[in-house]
Amino acid sequence: MRRWLLIVAAALWVAASPPAQRASAEALTDAPPLPVAPSFAEGDVVAFGDVAQLRGWLPEAFWEKRSFFFYEGMQLEIGPVQRDYAPPEVYRAATRANRGRAKLGRDGILEGYVAGQPFPIDEISCSDADAGTKHIWNFVHRWQGFGAKASFRYAYLDRGELLPLYYQGTTSAWLLKHRPEPQFAGQGGDVFEDERRMMVIGFEVDAPSQAKGTRTLTYRYAASFGPPDVAPPEDTWLYSRSVRRVRKISQNQRSAAVAGTDFSFDDLFTFSGLPAQYDWQCIGEARLLAPMNTTRLGYPYTAAEGEASFGPTGLSYANDRWELREAIGLEMTPRDPEHPYSRKTLWLDRQTMQPLYSFAYDRAGALWKIIHHNHRWSEDALGEETAQGWYPGWDSVPRPRDLRVVSDSIANVQTGTGNRLDFWNSHGTAPELRELRRYIDIQRLRSGR
Repeated sequence: MRRWLLIVAAALWVAASPPAQRASAEALTDAPPLPVAPSFAEGDVVAFGDVAQLRGWLPEAFWEKRSFFFYEGMQLEIGPVQRDYAPPEVYRAATRANRGRAKLGRDGILEGYVAGQPFPIDEISCSDADAGTKHIWNFVHRWQGFGAKASFRYAYLDRGELLPLYYQGTTSAWLLKHRPEPQFAGQGGDVFEDERRMMVIGFEVDAPSQAKGTRTLTYRYAASFGPPDVAPPEDTWLYSRSVRRVRKISQNQRSAAVAGTDFSFDDLFTFSGLPAQYDWQCIGEARLLAPMNTTRLGYPYTAAEGEASFGPTGLSYANDRWELREAIGLEMTPRDPEHPYSRKTLWLDRQTMQPLYSFAYDRAGALWKIIHHNHRWSEDALGEETAQGWYPGWDSVPRPRDLRVVSDSIANVQTGTGNRLDFWNSHGTAPELRELRRYIDIQRLRSGR
């Protein structure tokens, strides 16, 4: 019971030169010089035999472990260079209106933040000692619509074999503070007056049968982002069909591997942790090729092993569209000496602050996990279901302009195992406030949806 509960709970939760990367201990000694300009162009299709032309436009650690992701039969489509995925005007207006209000406090916590991007990206220089911390707060408060509502499927893979152990169901996560919409300005950006919760996350498991009907609700408090010595933990309430009652669980440990998987709670979406628990450094900017705006549909539109091909390892997006993007590199170092990582590097899209890649290193300094993502642009239709209302807008946000993560792929390069979390139908359209009140009420767990 505890095993699948932890797994599903976790699930809910740049410049003309090639990338300047930290030298890898596994770097090729006979590698050719890196290119100064790409040899590929929009519309090209890169097959397995042509992947050498991608080197220099991928993080070096990803290139060194490319056998996990590039395979015979792949058809990698080159998309547009630096397409405009800017967030909607309501978010940009909030950034302008609140410029200069956000500050860094003790332990690098965020103070004075109202809404929009806390630290306007064009005002941050990587040479600034606080640049890494400012960037990670911009990541935490990136535009994500009103939150998320999706179907999810969590799969286990072992050297390419899709194991029978899996979880699927539905999830919602709503952002209740720092809203940029004008209708919340009178409450300081709070959806509900004097709101203490930054986010409320819930899920319901539909399969496998032994987990069906399990429901949870998690409150992540604004105060949880404060100094670690005083920050309260998240609270989670669980309804189990087997005992037909709700019980409360407090989460304190987010860095340990979730039972039987290759990720921790903080690994989802590259980083879903609390910034004050880490030291942050900006390691540079680069132009990177990455899966940016999918042309394919996965779960729940198609079977996970069906139309969307994930390659022999089950962890690849090489049969999809990749785009050249300006990216920001960060390195996080845990302040907890017992943390399983010695460090982790993150590459974020500069315009949207959405995650592109991250690389986790074990305590001995060896590369341990590679995490990368696929995305979906709210403005593009992919099939008939999009004509029926894919990601509609809401009051004061007529066009969501949201580049959403729709799949996480986590490869353990030391064991050959991995996990994939898919939710291609994820959208962030605001619910009716009456519906939202009901959803975030703990009493709902007893009655269901």
